[in-house]
Amino acid sequence: MYNTQKPDLADLPTDSRLLRSTAIAVGLAATLLVTVVLPAEYAVDPTGIGRLLGLTEMGTVKMAIAREADQEAAAKATPAASAPVMTAQVAPSRAAAAVPAPVQAIAPAEQAPAAKAEEMTLTLAPGQGVEIKAKMRKGASVTYVWVTDGPKLNFDTHGDGTGISYHGYGKGSESRSEGVLTAAFDGSHGWFWRNRAGKPVTVTLKVTGDFDGLKRLV
Repeated sequence: MYNTQKPDLADLPTDSRLLRSTAIAVGLAATLLVTVVLPAEYAVDPTGIGRLLGLTEMGTVKMAIAREADQEAAAKATPAASAPVMTAQVAPSRAAAAVPAPVQAIAPAEQAPAAKAEEMTLTLAPGQGVEIKAKMRKGASVTYVWVTDGPKLNFDTHGDGTGISYHGYGKGSESRSEGVLTAAFDGSHGWFWRNRAGKPVTVTLKVTGDFDGLKRLV
């Protein structure tokens, strides 16, 4: 049998110390939640710190991937109903091209005040997702076309900006898409692709209009 010495009461933390330590721990946890977890996981950045650290952009990509997975599951469940809607939003069919589109949505490339052209080619491994975006001011327009070397890619055309984590322009599953993208607000606007073809797929994107360069984010 061993004799144990009772601790001195003076060595034990007081109630006030315990409460203070608990309050500090709760405060740190709340700070990390707001500045790190929410921006990185959900693209929610109430303080703006997440955007400075690049966490909000990470959260935006995660949310886009999640939405793309949901869209793919829905497309498998109801392929006939979902495909026409997704195609009509971004890549107008030949029949729809005969109907005049609203001026706000489609603006002739000739009217762009600072037209430029840029092209990027990427190869996606099976299951890989990539994202390309361009900085655009509100109302600026670009004419784009992207095409794969054969297989279809799941795509999500969207944008994000200050206080806006996601704004969708269209999504679907195609091997080619073209049209005019008009920025709904100042921020980053572009395309996300996911390769579900089971083999490498090469996609080439060409953009012409009023934008501040293409950038690969993922």
